[in-house]
Amino acid sequence: MNISVIGAGLMGHGIAISFARAGHDVRVFDTHADSLETLAARAAASLEALGHTAQQCDEAVTRITPVSDLGKCVAQAEFVVEAAPESLELKQQIFADLEAAAPAECILASNTSVIPITSIVQKMKTREHALGTHWWNPPHMIPLVEVIRTQWTSEPVMQQVTELLQSIGKTPVRVEKDVPGFIGNRLQHALWREAISLVENGVCDAAAVDTVINSSFGRRLAVLGPLANADLVGTDLTLAIHRNVLSDLEDSGNPSPYLEDLVENGRLGMKSGKGFYEWTPQQAEELRKRVSDHLRKLETILD
Repeated sequence: MNISVIGAGLMGHGIAISFARAGHDVRVFDTHADSLETLAARAAASLEALGHTAQQCDEAVTRITPVSDLGKCVAQAEFVVEAAPESLELKQQIFADLEAAAPAECILASNTSVIPITSIVQKMKTREHALGTHWWNPPHMIPLVEVIRTQWTSEPVMQQVTELLQSIGKTPVRVEKDVPGFIGNRLQHALWREAISLVENGVCDAAAVDTVINSSFGRRLAVLGPLANADLVGTDLTLAIHRNVLSDLEDSGNPSPYLEDLVENGRLGMKSGKGFYEWTPQQAEELRKRVSDHLRKLETILD
């Protein structure tokens, strides 16, 4: 299948890898020449980190073609994934350009994680061919892809994309209603909101929050989701706990003042060396490597 990816950055190159390692030809467009020039080297490094042999890396990388012209990139595309920066205006313009340049039956997908798909595609004429595919970072290592339907997306398009993602080893989940954050980010940030609130209200420090999650329910989440867990312990017990704790959880509906103060004071996390924690470049790199190693091992175990 002819695949095109718009954007050669962190997400775009990982999406391209995911299709190429499954045998698809992938063309990648980016407005930045340096991103295209380094694409092959970055793809090879990512595949090597996954444990691929040199031959496997070469075979996958040869299926990825950097293209500096958007029209040429999508001229024969059957499926396009847009992985551009999170700007509504930019994405709307890209989809307008894609609709004009790609074949009429081509399926167009946005990889946005925060912008409603409806807002991105609302100006299109062939909106039934458009949908969201939210890949998780790093996309070549995380199985999940959320497939988001808009009010216009046709059922055959939803089915075709879901089957395509399954065929390359991904775990697609259908999101039948286009809501902010889709499924994953809503769940993730509900947890983050309470985590920040605990620190903000002096219940514990940041390390305690992360330790509790890493050393308890975080260990089983990969095989026991929250609703299966509720059934495991009993919905009656779940209800009893909710009656006692939900009224005390953070529910202001606004970002935490504590988090706003961190940002206003330049405590931006690893990029500035300080956030909830203090980070040296070495500590930041060690954590990134630990996460990467864990994801690779987890993929092997669960496979």
